[in-house]
Amino acid sequence: MGNAAHKNYDVVIIGGAIYGSSVAWWLTQMQGFDGRILVVERDPTYEFASTSHTNSCIRQQFSNRLNIQISRFGAEFIKGFRGFMGDDPEVPELVLQSYGYLYLADTPEFAQTLRESQAIQAAEGAHTRHMTPAEIAAEYPFYQLDDVLAANHNLVDEGYFDGGTMFDWFKRMARRNGVEYIHDEVTGMTLNAAGTGVDSVTLKSGDTISCGSVVNASGPRAVATAQMAGIDLPVRPRKRYTFIFDAANPLDRDLPLTIDPSGVHMRSEGKYYLAGCPPDEDPDVAPDDFGFDHSLWQEKVWPIIATRVPAFEQVKVINEWVGHYAYNTFDQNAVIGRHTKVSNFVFANGFSGHGLQQSPAMGRGIAEQIAHGEYRSLDLAPFGYDRIENQQKFMEKAVI
Repeated sequence: MGNAAHKNYDVVIIGGAIYGSSVAWWLTQMQGFDGRILVVERDPTYEFASTSHTNSCIRQQFSNRLNIQISRFGAEFIKGFRGFMGDDPEVPELVLQSYGYLYLADTPEFAQTLRESQAIQAAEGAHTRHMTPAEIAAEYPFYQLDDVLAANHNLVDEGYFDGGTMFDWFKRMARRNGVEYIHDEVTGMTLNAAGTGVDSVTLKSGDTISCGSVVNASGPRAVATAQMAGIDLPVRPRKRYTFIFDAANPLDRDLPLTIDPSGVHMRSEGKYYLAGCPPDEDPDVAPDDFGFDHSLWQEKVWPIIATRVPAFEQVKVINEWVGHYAYNTFDQNAVIGRHTKVSNFVFANGFSGHGLQQSPAMGRGIAEQIAHGEYRSLDLAPFGYDRIENQQKFMEKAVI
């Protein structure tokens, strides 16, 4: 473990994966902000971080306008990545492979929800189409659609990108711009006498670091970090399974990221295919529990994908892993910004599977809040902690 270079920092960020590094980098882009920034990361290999287990996709297909606006900026950021990184020739161009998400509806109610969501997405500039089964079959003849009534699909700014490279450059450029990263772990916090602010954090190495603001970017460990400040946060680790498989009879075109009504999703992955799902029983788990349910493929995933795409009758799993969603049990959407009482405690939590794709806009917003005391690009106030206290859910129908 390395010691911090100083005893006090303007911003201490707990967790250095996609959110810790996005917020850190964005802070270095805030005009007039020249504060000292420390990122504390417990595992600099990031082997078990949610960022390392992501499927690296982005979609415009949300039902809430703000989530759509966040994704619109995410796509702009990905496509203009080198420019955002100062046109540094070392920075790679990121490619957004827009094969799109295809939501399949098997009930009149879900078909109506898709129709309403498509209208909202179109009003925000997204290119989502509402499709009939005949239209789906004409473009993707490999699906079995007997139970399908309608679908939504979008071939613009929706699909796969290299999230690992985006994370790597957030981290590299943050460091290059003066952000300090240390291998250590925050084990406690000291609040002021009134309980309205965090004065300092205590590290596993024994150091005590004074802080102007502290950012909870702890992913699935966010609840433990919040508890150190006496804050209750409804974010829990939940397992999500991913399978990479080879097909004996590969499809003759890209497989969109298909969301089956069962909740299983699948898509092209280079010359292979990817499928994933939550388990049928979806309990909270320990943040270090990566035990794998090997029955899930045989009993749930494979029967569903082989029914939906008969060409997938003959497939072979070549890789599989389990990662964690930082799952907001309250409303499955992010919690960001300052706490209502502990005013220098800043959330970057609970993304419930949307985290990587939302990290450009959310990281920028959190940095604006810290540097300027307000959101200046997108008004992200609806994601504030106050909605949890007031029991007012952020409404989003399109949660995978």
